[in-house]
Amino acid sequence: MLEASPGSGQRQAGTEHGHGRVTAADVLTLARIPLAVVFVVVAHPLARLVTLVVAAATDLLDGFLARRLGSSRFGAVIDPVADKLFMLSAFIVVAASGELTWYEIAGVLLRDAVASVAFFLTTFSGRAMAIPARFGGKAVTVAQVLTLVAFLTDSTLLRPLAWATAAIALYAIWDYYDAAAREQRPVGE
Repeated sequence: MLEASPGSGQRQAGTEHGHGRVTAADVLTLARIPLAVVFVVVAHPLARLVTLVVAAATDLLDGFLARRLGSSRFGAVIDPVADKLFMLSAFIVVAASGELTWYEIAGVLLRDAVASVAFFLTTFSGRAMAIPARFGGKAVTVAQVLTLVAFLTDSTLLRPLAWATAAIALYAIWDYYDAAAREQRPVGE
């Protein structure tokens, strides 16, 4: 979850070692998909908090393993999918609670929505490109996790964190757009 751009830098290091096989990083990444379901299904805030911590830990660890042991083209694609799926499912729970308005949820997920649309448009146009991980993207992910922690702990910081996340998302979108022309490369390379 630390960076949700397709083919981010955390997945790019060592890809030449990961062609044609599922790596340890990929297994950890795939673990976030059932965790997304668990987050929705369990009702207790503490169980959801543990699920969030485990999901964040798998994201940190899969990036570390991908850089150290190599990654795969599959990992370059599935990592952002798993990240976005987890965040979407988690914020569906937040939306269902009524604790944030629909536009606050949209703001929190804005970077993910824009990144998904951009990825699909470039993929279907035959020009799928990856942009290395950027600070803004990582900051959005951290802010999303903090917003979820505030929700799960019934913190009065929930709404301010949601708005801060939306602001960081706007910066990240601008930053990725600015970097796109300079730093893009084919997905999985």
